[in-house]
Amino acid sequence: MAAASQRFGMPVKIRPRSMTAGGRRVCAREWTRGHAGARRMARGRARLAAAALASALVAAGCGATGPAAGTPATTRAATGAGTAGATPAAASASQTSASQTGASRKGGSRRRRRPRSRPPGTLPQTGRLPSGHSATLEREMEGLWTAVRTGRLAPGLAAFFPEAAYLQVKAIADPAADYQSRLIGDYRLDIAAAHALLGTSAASARLVGVRVPEPYAHWVSPGACYNRVGYWEVPNARLLYRAGGVLRSFGIASMISWRGVWYVVHLGAVLHPAGVGVVDDPSLGPGASAPSLTC
Repeated sequence: MAAASQRFGMPVKIRPRSMTAGGRRVCAREWTRGHAGARRMARGRARLAAAALASALVAAGCGATGPAAGTPATTRAATGAGTAGATPAAASASQTSASQTGASRKGGSRRRRRPRSRPPGTLPQTGRLPSGHSATLEREMEGLWTAVRTGRLAPGLAAFFPEAAYLQVKAIADPAADYQSRLIGDYRLDIAAAHALLGTSAASARLVGVRVPEPYAHWVSPGACYNRVGYWEVPNARLLYRAGGVLRSFGIASMISWRGVWYVVHLGAVLHPAGVGVVDDPSLGPGASAPSLTC
């Protein structure tokens, strides 16, 4: 469209500036309108392409069995079907959380190994006076009673003074041989004698308990009775049992201590006749304990 103007006092017709497009001259307005249309078309194509790409991604995420494009195969394999449509960052976070949870469960289910406790006889002696009413003593007496009732030595060994402790106590040439031949030998004979005392009531006889005369307990110092280590000794405790509905008892000649626990060391007699089992003072009822300074 022509525009009127005045130059040097004379009217001048100004023609719009023209541009060359595709080998022809076009008006500026016409060129502008064409350029704007091209841009709209380009944007439309871009939208269509984006929509097509989104549809392809959704289809791949829902129906594909392999890893989607742009997602690491290792991540998808590790996270499983539950994270097939997740982004790599989300899948990685899920994988890390699952790994930590698995490690936590594995660590929680693994049991810690407790250090093995050493046998008490291998440990050093203490000066603690044992109790005559402890759960440990009760368990020992149950083992001793099982040995007496069945006539077998093995159940009664838990109540007997430990060999390792005896090796620490005795200052003699061969304490191990003395322990096995004299102490264990006599204990075996005395158990057999007590079993014979029960007779036909052995199977039905029941343990009532043990009475320890604690006032008679005394300390045996090192140097006495060929000992290098001291211990507490209590004489003439009573093992109470019921047979045929009648309360009966017999004695335990000597018990000595190791680390605050009583153990039988002589069942029937301290001075034992060779090759003969002894039952210490069998009685009707609970019987009576007598003081003694044995070692």
